Amino acid sequence: MTVVRSVRSKRARGKLRNNKRIPLGKTGGVQLLLTQTIDPLGKQGDIVEVRPGYANNYLVPQGLAVVATDHHKRMVLKHRAKLAEIQKKRLAGLNTLAEEIRAKSVSIEAKAYAEGHLYGSVGPADIVKALRAEGIVLSPDQVRLSGPIKELALYTVKIYLGHGVESELKVWVVPTVSDK
Repeated sequence: MTVVRSVRSKRARGKLRNNKRIPLGKTGGVQLLLTQTIDPLGKQGDIVEVRPGYANNYLVPQGLAVVATDHHKRMVLKHRAKLAEIQKKRLAGLNTLAEEIRAKSVSIEAKAYAEGHLYGSVGPADIVKALRAEGIVLSPDQVRLSGPIKELALYTVKIYLGHGVESELKVWVVPTVSDK
């Protein structure tokens, strides 16, 4: 009994398996329409060109972007005013959060030597934890330290909230109170 196999080139097999190909742009990247603002790429509604792997593996599956078809481009033009209104509300919310952060100061207890040097250091995770106790939820990557905090003192820490909105927070690093 003879087995007959269809012989196809690797290229043909790839096209059959991957029939949902994304068209390439002018520079060899993929043109996508951003459904959400992504700081390094652009704002919601922008058409950007990225590498195919970044598009296929991250942006499209996460719902951050869609393929920039003529239909999607027309829909964005139609809803540009609505997108501007959403962006204005988001910026207003971020600005009020920035003012709320600017008005607060947090205290972080840390073990220290008698001279005031800390045993370890205070990092962004510690600052986020202290802010969470105050009712403000941030992620550690939003805290921008100029260097490690290794001494007992008052520090002014920059907080980046996104969309170009920054704030400053006063952080008191105090010695732990021991129950001796």
